[in-house]
Amino acid sequence: MAAWFRKEKKPRQSRATRLEIPPDAWEKCEACDHTDIREKFLRSLNVCPNCDYHRRIRATDYANILIDDGTQEELEVDLRSTDPLGFPDYPARLKKAITNAGDSDALYAVGGMLDGLPVSLGVMDFAFMGGSMGSVVGEKIARLGVRSLERKYPLIVISASGGARMQEGVLSLMQMAKVAAVLAQLAERRIPFISILTNPTTGGVSASFAMLGDAIMAEPGAVIGFAGPRVIKQTLGQDLPQGFQTSEFLLDHGMLDMVVHRKNLKGTVGALLRHMSGRPAAAGWAAV
Repeated sequence: MAAWFRKEKKPRQSRATRLEIPPDAWEKCEACDHTDIREKFLRSLNVCPNCDYHRRIRATDYANILIDDGTQEELEVDLRSTDPLGFPDYPARLKKAITNAGDSDALYAVGGMLDGLPVSLGVMDFAFMGGSMGSVVGEKIARLGVRSLERKYPLIVISASGGARMQEGVLSLMQMAKVAAVLAQLAERRIPFISILTNPTTGGVSASFAMLGDAIMAEPGAVIGFAGPRVIKQTLGQDLPQGFQTSEFLLDHGMLDMVVHRKNLKGTVGALLRHMSGRPAAAGWAAV
């Protein structure tokens, strides 16, 4: 009988449902250590909402920012790097780079429309062997230049590179002259070439086509230069100015035409191309 009056204790149910947040939902800024939800970084084009640091993004991301929806077409997809010099472990490094980066090489070549204007676009990808310029990178840019010559389309190249690819030796260095020759033909025919420098743009890339644009722009805070600060300091034997290889420093000293925030990149390039080609400005954008 006593069991009838015994009160059984049941586990208490929580009124609030506990939400499990996946670990990859958060991102941390490399510059200021600000942590925020990944979606917020993506909405701001991977620019830190706290300190405005422009985080490194992939070549396809830049193409998606610049090229109008539904008009993007990848070009020169069959070009592949080989091992012409028999450099030790180079084939293995290429295979690893393709596995990690998911691309055929360090340059993504596309054709498409930018703000309604047909363009040829090449974007270097730092994720592929530090964006190093090998024979394939040089050949892709040269072919984009020829495409622009034949169709009279403006050429845009976004640089992110540590320089020439040492595993290809002089064949890599030859790309500097080859691309420069094609750009000279574009200049003769008054076909615009816009060079956009991102973090970092160094070595043989900065010493060649990256600085040959009719308009040269860079993202805020990008490191731009030929050799590293330590090498320059040892060569000159004196201390260097603070931030002397940043895009803002180069703008102040006449090496760049403008520093453009990533969110304004497409609108600025579109307005600039319309100004250079004599076409009417798009709605909402005044000609530069």
